[in-house]
Amino acid sequence: MDPNRNTPLRAVALVCTLTPSPAPSSSQLLAEQTMAALAEHGVTGTTVRIADHDVKPGVQTDMGDGDAWPEIRDTILGTDILILSTPIWLGHPSSIAQRVLERLNAEISESDDEGRMLTYGKVAAVCVVGNEDGAHKVSADLFQGLNDVGFSLAPNAVTYWVGEAMQGTDYQDLDKTPEKTAATTAALAANTAHLARRLKGTPYPAS
Repeated sequence: MDPNRNTPLRAVALVCTLTPSPAPSSSQLLAEQTMAALAEHGVTGTTVRIADHDVKPGVQTDMGDGDAWPEIRDTILGTDILILSTPIWLGHPSSIAQRVLERLNAEISESDDEGRMLTYGKVAAVCVVGNEDGAHKVSADLFQGLNDVGFSLAPNAVTYWVGEAMQGTDYQDLDKTPEKTAATTAALAANTAHLARRLKGTPYPAS
């Protein structure tokens, strides 16, 4: 039994579909399922669809002129867990997911009083949906970027679904969640919540 099991945690899921609300989104669905799985481990939080907000291009914490990122950044910094959910397009994360990583790049220049990035002690995980063109490649891209900007990754920090080659079924079109995807989501939630609690109780040493 984890002695820190009752430590409250907060999470935010950034959904990087190219489609604004209220249109349905497979990336949104898998992010919501992941948040529900995290809730079973005492994690509360919110989901943000980035396409609904005017996130400016750039690598600063605030690009001015109506930039929506500062508010989203405040939400991230107020949580313990970041979930990044993306579709696969042309074998890559969505352009919106790339923009989120570019905006997170500003955190490399931000630090606390002891010289640690403000993202140190926060745990990230990834959701990926698409067809046959590479969930492992996309998660590897996102893992590297998230780790570069200070987030920690638990074992099995990705859940995903990819369809068969040369067909057009989306994750949201399935009659039920595949057992393997559900099991992977559950493992992501358990490991991510565990690591987040450990880091909250024992922060990384000062730089």
